[in-house]
Formats: sequence, structure tokens, C-alpha cells
Amino acid sequence: MNPGESNAVITGIGQSQVGRRLMRSGLDLTAEAALAAIGHAGLSVEDIDGLSSWPGKLADNPGMSPVSVSEVKEALELRLNWFNAGMETAGQLGGVFNAIMAVATGQARHVLCYRTLIESSIQGMARRGASHGSLDTRLGDHLQYLIPYGPSASNWTGVFAQRYCHDHGLTREQLGQVAVTLRANARKNPVAVYQEPLTLEDYLAARMISTPLCLYDCDVPIDGATAIIVSARDACGGLANPPLTVEAFSGAHRERDSWYQRPDLTTMAAHDAGAALWQRTRLTPADVDIAQVYDGFSIYVPMWLNALQLVAAKDTGAFLAEGGHSLAGRLPINTGGGQLSAGRLHGFGHLHEACVQLWGLGGERQVNTHLEVAAVGVGGGPLGGCMLLSRHN
Repeated sequence: MNPGESNAVITGIGQSQVGRRLMRSGLDLTAEAALAAIGHAGLSVEDIDGLSSWPGKLADNPGMSPVSVSEVKEALELRLNWFNAGMETAGQLGGVFNAIMAVATGQARHVLCYRTLIESSIQGMARRGASHGSLDTRLGDHLQYLIPYGPSASNWTGVFAQRYCHDHGLTREQLGQVAVTLRANARKNPVAVYQEPLTLEDYLAARMISTPLCLYDCDVPIDGATAIIVSARDACGGLANPPLTVEAFSGAHRERDSWYQRPDLTTMAAHDAGAALWQRTRLTPADVDIAQVYDGFSIYVPMWLNALQLVAAKDTGAFLAEGGHSLAGRLPINTGGGQLSAGRLHGFGHLHEACVQLWGLGGERQVNTHLEVAAVGVGGGPLGGCMLLSRHN
């Protein structure tokens, strides 16, 4: 364990109602998830002295991030010693990473971290704009060069997928096993959005979105909120759950801040973060029992497995074809269905599911082996963050 990270533990998790076009406000969903997490930890609202989220409220894209830290603070009547209102950090887990550092340095004792989306409702109200702001807004950074050629991340990710499949011999049949297996997992998760069976034949027959990615390679926008409680290790005595140790985390970003200008287009920022992760722990990839990795598009799953050094790139196709990523496989992946079938909770769903599995709360989808270590990796393209959680205390 790294002496900094290991001062922080996860003590509670919560999730709101999750679904398509719920037509509930972001604050309503956030409060539901937050109170569930506080109750699950065995804490009271008065115990929460830290609050953290990412990326902050987005006025020009309310579906993606509709709730500010200020709104949550006032709604729950929190008295805070520390807060993080959102900033550019290591993608979706940035708010959790900042909370870990706040707890490790004594700024707070119990930090409520949350991520909320109402993408499906916004679409349902016909207010959907471009993926990154409205088209009449001047875009900064690299987006100003990408948007004119296709305003969807599926187009940009298709470039990675084409190169990865070419260089590493990954076939559509092998990639399709990601979508098929995650749908099977989702059918054992009562809150997953998609419950219908999905076969490889269904996958191969689906319409193309951005070659080689088809409809079932793309995640599904939903409404929902997830909350995580990060606590100081010496503040968790007598709480409801055995604390989950943060063994290590990383948001390293070493290459160009771009979708297209990495020297190797079969890699992402995930590979920077993954390489740095193992420098911060005595654990090794062989110690990992399960992995919850970002699947905004199916190709991100093999890329994250490579980035975390859990499966070599040359072995990825065989690993998927043989079902190594299934609930009964040697390394179960996205056990709740992931974003492809459970719904796009934008990284926080993966962290939530890792905690579910380590606490043995998975029900029908619970991995049968005795789990000790979970790897979590979220983000695509130029954003990536990862962490290791364990039941070791």
C-alpha cells in the first residue's frame, strides 16, 4: 500500500433510480444517491464534512453534469471543511482522487463524492445539443478541430478501433464478445437498463455506427446518480461496512492532450495512468481478481485491459473469445453490465460495481470466488484515471 492512498478508504456507496427518461431533476437524483450512500456507510448527514464532484455543473450541456456542489451542499444542509467543485483532472474519477488526497492530508474525515447524469431526459425533451456544447458556441482546445468532421465520440473512437484491430488482429467476432458478455451480466443486475438477450449473431447483424463499431459497441445514455463515501481510515471504526482500502490511484497523462496525436493510436491516456499505477503499490497485475473498466465503446475494454497490464495486447482476442472476461472467467469484467448494457453512469458506475463485488453484494451476478482486489479504470481518448481497491486492512 502507498502510505498516502492507504490513509483513505471507501465506507459507503449509493445509487439513485437509474433509467431512461426518468424526467427527475439532477438534484433530486443526487440527493437520493447521497442519502443512500450515507446510510449504507452507517453515517449521518452531520458526519459529512467534505464534498466532491467532477466536472462541475455544465450550463451548456446539462445532461452530462446538471448539479453543482453548491446545490448539493445547500440541499443536504452540509457543514463542510473541504469541497471540490470540479476541475480538469483525471476524467470521471477526478472528484474521487481529490477526495482521497483531502482525506489523506486531514482536510476532511468523510467526503461525499457524486456523479449525476440526466442525458436521457434531456434528449427526451428535445434539448439535445452537440456532444460538447451547442454548435453556436466557440469551442476551445482540440475540439475546435474535431467537431467540423463529426460531432460524435464514436467517430473519433472508430479511429482507435480500426488501428487496434489492424495491429493486434482483433476480429469483430472477438470484439463482439464484449457486448454479448456484458449483456449477460446485465440480465443478472435488476437495475440494468437492457435486460433482453443479445447473441453474437444479433451483434454482427446490427447497423454500423463508425466502422468497425456497430450499434451494440456504443453505450446507452441514461439518467441516474452514484455516490461514494471516501473516509479517513482512523474515522471508520464502528461503521456499517468493512472499509475498502485505496491501494493506489493514478491519473498520469504523459502524451499529447489529443485524440489523434499519440505516437501509438492503439493506446490512450489510460496507458499513461495504468503504467504509473503499478509504481505506487506492491501489488501486481496478477493480484487483481476483477476489473471494472470504461466501456463507453466496446473497444475501450481491451484497451483498458492492456493499459492496466492485465491482458497483453497480443492475447486480447483469445482472452475474449474464450470468455476470460465472463463472470466465470479468469478475470471477470464489468460484472454489472457496464455502460454498454447497464447504462452510462460515466465511470462512477464502474467504481460502484467494484465496491458491490468486494462487499459481496452482487446477488445473482456476484463473482463466486473470494475477491480481494479490484481494478477500476475509466475514461477514453485523452482522459484516463484508474485505481486499485482491496479488502486488505
